[in-house]
Amino acid sequence: MKKAIDRAKEAFLAGEFPVGCVIVNGDRVIAGGRRRNSRGGMINETDHAEMNALKRLSETGPHENYGNFTLFTSLEPCLMCYGAIILSGVGHIVYAYEDVMGGGVGCALESLTPLYKNSGIRVEGGVLRMESLALFKKYFSDPKNEYWGKSLLARHVLSQ
Repeated sequence: MKKAIDRAKEAFLAGEFPVGCVIVNGDRVIAGGRRRNSRGGMINETDHAEMNALKRLSETGPHENYGNFTLFTSLEPCLMCYGAIILSGVGHIVYAYEDVMGGGVGCALESLTPLYKNSGIRVEGGVLRMESLALFKKYFSDPKNEYWGKSLLARHVLSQ
């Protein structure tokens, strides 16, 4: 998780929403990504850290068993990312900070179509939560960071 938070810090230093992600197999980082295009007039809502990490994973070549991979992310994945992670075959998601506004991992997979409900994915939250929270507090405390600046997530972060 430390490496995912390091990617989130890279995003923050670039003026982006501070979310970072790495995908590991055992103790080896296979791919990583950070949030991009979350500032200025050209916001791209498909450029999430998890989506960028999954793109890089596909570029690393075929792997024998994605089910053995763990995706670490500094913020609970949204529904888009959660669906993409499931479809990729990654077997385990670990996130640091809960997304009270857009987190998707609480979605009842059993109520979805077989493509999603039979995934067997494991999810674990709250790992290095305080480190991720500190970065989000720093981001939302700066008025120049407008992305989600007046959102439920920002209020939740700043109330802690």
